[in-house]
Amino acid sequence: MTPEETDPPRASRPSRPSRPSRPSRPSRRIVLLGGLAAALGVSACGRTMVTGVADATPTTGATAPAASSSVLSTEVTGSYSIRDSTTGTEMDVTVSGSTRSIRANGLPNHTTGDFPNPGNPNTISAQSYAFDLPLYGTKAQELTRFALPQPFGIAINGVLFDPLAAEWYQRDPRSGWTVEAIGPSGTLGLDDNNAHVQPTGAYHYHGMPTGLTGVLKSTAHSPLLGWAGDGFPVYARYGYTDPGDPDSGISDLTSSYRLRSGTRSGGPGGAYDGTYTEDFEFVEGHGLLDQANGRFAVTPEYPDGTYHYVLTAAFPFVPRYFAGTVADSFVKAGGGQGPRPGA
Repeated sequence: MTPEETDPPRASRPSRPSRPSRPSRPSRRIVLLGGLAAALGVSACGRTMVTGVADATPTTGATAPAASSSVLSTEVTGSYSIRDSTTGTEMDVTVSGSTRSIRANGLPNHTTGDFPNPGNPNTISAQSYAFDLPLYGTKAQELTRFALPQPFGIAINGVLFDPLAAEWYQRDPRSGWTVEAIGPSGTLGLDDNNAHVQPTGAYHYHGMPTGLTGVLKSTAHSPLLGWAGDGFPVYARYGYTDPGDPDSGISDLTSSYRLRSGTRSGGPGGAYDGTYTEDFEFVEGHGLLDQANGRFAVTPEYPDGTYHYVLTAAFPFVPRYFAGTVADSFVKAGGGQGPRPGA
């Protein structure tokens, strides 16, 4: 199966836009302290500065920032910077030509759980991320399944989407049974953002980052949350019912994965209950998304349409496949398993 085979029928989706030399102007401006305040973790107790080179003028009618913070409106599809004196978050995004350059220290600019904790012995610390992603992703002929230590993408606040857990049945990577970070056992010390910390100090999201999304409304399109390693955008669970029509209403974009029925034939045995990645199977058409947990559709930021990934409330939570060609700067040594369509 190729990624294109799971896109909406061509008759119901918009034609693919020609590749301009610069990104199209989004149809929705994001006013920080407005609809996406939570998404960028605007802090009322510290000094958070978010500046965008595309538009550094506060939008008329925006809620005035608190006296202790200074926030300007920006378009996160363009160039912008984040500085938060309370959390230490630092991020610079520069769009130039066909490249989106991201430099970030990976510190989340929202409240986190306590780390270390009984399930996660690590302390959050600054990282040094430097990625050059394509401004427009390119669909590959086949999906590419990724494996540890390859992350999936980076959020608009500089925190990585990294869904895979380095935990296995009987702690044996060769067992064929990979423990899911978001599973019924709940033993990996995740906080309310479905995140925890690697031994390197890297805070990362395994699922829906609630501190980033804020309260998602089932009546509105998801905010743009970040970019995958192949350059395609990442959204949350709500999108347009008709992928080609922004006036078609909002649907919960459910994944096409489901728990296998019956019991495990080997390894840990017992009923498939979501403890292990291998407890799930992809069933085309079971939900609204393809095997990479994405689809081609119009979005507020991309009114001409784009392939994009979706974070879902159920497995896989964060996608486990790349639909496009991954940027060299985002490839982490040892992370690739190569094209494995249908795996």
